[in-house]
Amino acid sequence: METQLFDKLVHIRRQLHSNPELGFLEFQTSALLESQLKELNIPVDHVAVTGLVATLKKGEGPTVMLRADMDALPVQEDTGVTYHSKTDGVMHACGHDLHMTMLLGAAHLLKNADFQGTVKFVFQPSEEGNLRSPEPGKSGGQLIMESGLIDDARAALGLHVHPLLAVGALGYRNGEALANVGNFAFHIHGKGGHPGAMKHVIDPVAIAAELITAAHALVGPQPDPPTAVLAITHVETLARPSFNVIPSDLLLQGSMRTVQLAVYNQVVTKMRTLAQTLEAKFGCRIDLHFSAYYPSLLNDAQIHEQLAPIQTKLFGKDNIVESLAYLVGEDFSFYSRKMPAQFYFLGAKAEQNEFFLHHPRVTFNEDCIKYGAPLLAEGALQLLKNIPARP
Repeated sequence: METQLFDKLVHIRRQLHSNPELGFLEFQTSALLESQLKELNIPVDHVAVTGLVATLKKGEGPTVMLRADMDALPVQEDTGVTYHSKTDGVMHACGHDLHMTMLLGAAHLLKNADFQGTVKFVFQPSEEGNLRSPEPGKSGGQLIMESGLIDDARAALGLHVHPLLAVGALGYRNGEALANVGNFAFHIHGKGGHPGAMKHVIDPVAIAAELITAAHALVGPQPDPPTAVLAITHVETLARPSFNVIPSDLLLQGSMRTVQLAVYNQVVTKMRTLAQTLEAKFGCRIDLHFSAYYPSLLNDAQIHEQLAPIQTKLFGKDNIVESLAYLVGEDFSFYSRKMPAQFYFLGAKAEQNEFFLHHPRVTFNEDCIKYGAPLLAEGALQLLKNIPARP
């Protein structure tokens, strides 16, 4: 990558980092990206509130898509960098500022490249969840997948910076690589009253205690690292707390994650059975609700193999590392379930950084841009050569 382009991209990245925006609120972010794409004369479609799909077409041929996510996190930055967040309580703690920057870099590189076909650059809002979604329960990736704007794409390519992986290294995993993730809530409807009159009470707190223990056991013994997790992350009564009043209702919220889709479905069935069993035992009612489901991200081995020459050229064989499956959610999974796809982890470890994603002190090495932008651009070119257009 030429020094002039790299310096330009670093400047853009720091602008994005200093002005983070939460999901479906990325209005300034979207405007900055669109202005950069217009400088390249790449037309843009607007989608999913703040999302952009830019299309670069050169002659007849297949279509491939490249994707970057746009949203920041509700995290108070504590990195000490000179270009830190100007927005209180909001930070690009997951590296999405780098993802956008590298996709812009790929657009610069492909603008002057010789190819036959179409590349779609997807700048996607709200990867981190579905809060504020115009269609409740759907993240930015799901909305773009359902928009029709990428229906002609034959393959998808994406990446994620990894703050503990050395710059110049590339992590991959074929098959189900990232977790099925579902948020859930148990709402226990009991019968409140005086703690001294237990005969007349159906205590949702006691029921919750049994439910939490039983729910944790549903995933069974796990290897290290685990391949399934069920965690109760929040418990609250729906009444004002009191020492001498047993509430009538209790809400338990949590997250369930499994690598394999079949295991996810099995655990969901067990959770429903558990709720029914406790209802019969205690004479209560338990509502179980699921939201914000992300399917497991599915990486295509054939796509990975087609990109092998690019990987070797940019990283060298010794720096291409097969990863374990991670129990994290990523809505690139919606694209990967629609078309053959690959999603890579890109080394971005900064000197002295000891923190992982979503931490207020996590930092990234901007030299990763020199690897990520060419990986996306040259990966797109390689896929265009190997994937036939739709008949």
